[in-house]
Amino acid sequence: MTRFVIAGTDTGVGKTIFSAALAQALDAYYWKPVQSGLDGETDSQTVARLSGLPPARILPEVWRLKTPASPHLSAQIDGVEIDPDRLAPPECDRPLIIETAGGLMTPLTICVPTIDVVARWRIPAILTARTSLGTINHSLLSIEALRRRDIPLLGIAFVGDENENTQAAIATMGDVRVLGRLPFLSLLTQATLRAAFEAGFRVADFAKAAKQ
Repeated sequence: MTRFVIAGTDTGVGKTIFSAALAQALDAYYWKPVQSGLDGETDSQTVARLSGLPPARILPEVWRLKTPASPHLSAQIDGVEIDPDRLAPPECDRPLIIETAGGLMTPLTICVPTIDVVARWRIPAILTARTSLGTINHSLLSIEALRRRDIPLLGIAFVGDENENTQAAIATMGDVRVLGRLPFLSLLTQATLRAAFEAGFRVADFAKAAKQ
């Protein structure tokens, strides 16, 4: 079964847009286990809009939390308790894209960070990262955290304007494969996202990785 975890170096790095692009390219299912913040468009709704996937392929969240904050805090405000053991990837008849909440060390509970759940799954991770200032530090720390837990790392996907020096530094110092880069799009639609993904990534790389 082809499955990828889309992890991030931080919140707001572009995981959702990248997830939509990859889900569209692989004609996959999409699953966001924990959603913090319900005002406006949720991540699942964004992926549905930008990927064009049928509604049945946008799998429901296990926890939908009202406050846009770290899941452990949002759950506390909502008066609920997240049980990480209930987060088990569903079986699907085609590829599955799983998007985590926030960065890798974002706490689901005060004792359990997101990365510990990802480690339990043993599913290949794709790390999404900014290209802007600060990304070298965040990216290298995230790569180190993944490897310390023996989580398979397919590679890193950059989101943002081209920054060759920074991207090369992360690739070299982190000894990590650069899968490609998704630029900022002034007009973000299904068509423009598909074109940008096809220009910046090789879909065959993801399909090949899934068979290894």
